[in-house]
Amino acid sequence: MRVLLPDLPEFHALSGHDEHGVPGVEFDFYSPEHVPADGAEGVVLWLARGETREKLLKTPGLKWVLTLTAGIDHVQPHLPEGVALYNANRLHDRAVAVHVAALMLSALRGLPQFRDAQTEGRWASATNPRDSGLHTLDGQKVVIWGYGQIGRILEGLLTPFGAEVDGIRSATPELQRDGLLSRADWVVLLLPSTPDTRGIVNAETLGRLKRGAWLANAGRGNLIVMDDLLAALDSGGLGGAVLDVTDPEPLPEDHPLWARKNVTITPHIASTTTDLVARGASLTRDFLLTMQQGQEPEGRVTQGQKY
Repeated sequence: MRVLLPDLPEFHALSGHDEHGVPGVEFDFYSPEHVPADGAEGVVLWLARGETREKLLKTPGLKWVLTLTAGIDHVQPHLPEGVALYNANRLHDRAVAVHVAALMLSALRGLPQFRDAQTEGRWASATNPRDSGLHTLDGQKVVIWGYGQIGRILEGLLTPFGAEVDGIRSATPELQRDGLLSRADWVVLLLPSTPDTRGIVNAETLGRLKRGAWLANAGRGNLIVMDDLLAALDSGGLGGAVLDVTDPEPLPEDHPLWARKNVTITPHIASTTTDLVARGASLTRDFLLTMQQGQEPEGRVTQGQKY
């Protein structure tokens, strides 16, 4: 079996003869400057964009692609017919859940404004606790929209803080979904980007939320209609938002979201950790060993896959 891997030291180690190596597999390595022209049975995609990704997906003899991302919308539309696609949800699930929990707690405890006050050398203390705007998660109703593995981990993180967590799946009846949204203090979006989910959070959806509810998004930026989000923030209907993804990305310098004091934006780094590349190489090794044993690796993407 011949496989194309990213040209990074952690992936080169897979061709070694120690415990990190994968015997019986021929590896070649790609970069933005070089994509091997010879055929290969498999390709592992990691930070391959634009023309590089297009060339890799046209590899002669390609049978499968493993993308070391959770999202597949950048790969699936360009995948040749008959080529199997695998994603790597398990590589990112805990880091994303921790990031979302951190953003929520930061907003509840007012950390962004205290950081701003620190930068200004200002002691920002409220004399009356009622005026502080600070909360905990005790009794907060959190609805996770896109309740998969990340959602389950997030629920486990939030519950000890006193949050009451419910999940919405693709099979959740519309009436039940709308009822959960109308009672939520927080709505957390962990949905993939599909024709059914793009723009799913619009003026109508935001209008169903109770006044002062907060929105968190670590799914895809295009789940939210940005103009409708801004209108809900400006009207006070929405208490605030914490966003790891936006539409577009990167967010332009003059975008009005930057100026909203009740919005925290991180640049699509929810899954980023210092050991992410090493963990990606380890997952690739496990994937290849499973395949060599004639078994189906985890992460197979099926047509019309739901959340």
